Amino acid sequence: MRRVRRALAANEKAEIWQRWKRGESLESIGRALGRVAPAVAYVVAAHGGVPPPDRRRSRLALSPQEREEISRGLVSGLSLRGIGNALHRAPSTVSREVRRHGGRHGYRAAAADARAWARARRPKSCRLATHPTLRALVVAKLAADWSPQQIAGGLKQTFPHNRDMQVSHETIYLSLFVQSRGVLKKALLAHLRRRHTMRRSQRATRTGRGHGQIIDAVSIRERPAEAADRAVPGHWEGDLLTGAGYSRIATLVERHSRFVLRVRVPDKSTTRVVQALARKVRTRPHGLKRSLTWDRGTELAAHKRFTVATNVRGYFCDPHSPWQRGSNEHTNGLLRQYLPKGTTFADLTQAQLNTIAQRLNTRPRKTLGYRTPADTLATAVASTP
Repeated sequence: MRRVRRALAANEKAEIWQRWKRGESLESIGRALGRVAPAVAYVVAAHGGVPPPDRRRSRLALSPQEREEISRGLVSGLSLRGIGNALHRAPSTVSREVRRHGGRHGYRAAAADARAWARARRPKSCRLATHPTLRALVVAKLAADWSPQQIAGGLKQTFPHNRDMQVSHETIYLSLFVQSRGVLKKALLAHLRRRHTMRRSQRATRTGRGHGQIIDAVSIRERPAEAADRAVPGHWEGDLLTGAGYSRIATLVERHSRFVLRVRVPDKSTTRVVQALARKVRTRPHGLKRSLTWDRGTELAAHKRFTVATNVRGYFCDPHSPWQRGSNEHTNGLLRQYLPKGTTFADLTQAQLNTIAQRLNTRPRKTLGYRTPADTLATAVASTP
């Protein structure tokens, strides 16, 4: 059954922006909230990476307390003028309020306040949206590979006394990043020297984004020699395989026999990936639980919890070195016969993944002398003291 994703609450969105302003990456924010990075990216990208301003109620608008008084006055049968006098508001203000929100008999204070708050979200059109000549000039300059700073500075030089033909570089960037504005086409992003799609905090650095940063990671160079030469069964390689819609499954390959396990994971968060892997590995016989080698993906950031739960030591490949998990990479290619690129994994059950794994494990492999991984593993286990 497909998992229903819970929408982000207002307090979660507020925390996303707080962390984003501090320079945290999408991945680290997602881990902190227990969400996948694309869910965080959806919130951030909608505003071009620029935190939206805090919303405040206008001092002229009716307050929730005033709306409660209006509701009580209507129930008591007071006239609109009488309610306005009691609130020190113009009768026309009370009349419009009641007419907009259900009339004398249908007015409800809480519902009226919620609708008014939602209706007040009317963003002001940016300069490029209201000045077509300026917009056309900016588009032409972007297409000629001018940067937003160069465009803004050039316009000031060309039109020093015409404010209508000037625009800040931030406005140009936001009009590119926030496509909901409908001002500049997304294709123009290709003309920027840096192909960013949203603003990042000035505090953001690559060292703070968690790229390949696994705390207390043990290098593959410290892995036992028996794992490197494939002499002893029980040493595994692992990875996440990504499908359509950011769906994922975990793959485990035993190095000696090329025996395959497929594990259903709900998302990329390290807590859930480690839990799913631990459940699967614990079902293996004792002699088949020696080590697990993973890439630098943060989905195994909680590798210590995995080791405690399974007694299997974790090792990590060097950055950008997929050949150090050659068996896993090759097996993922074989898996694409059953799950081609563009396939979503979200609807796959663990039973279906087990069936696919069984097909791979009962196919002869050239590297095994045309024996099957299942037979090779069974022989190795039987001969292991």
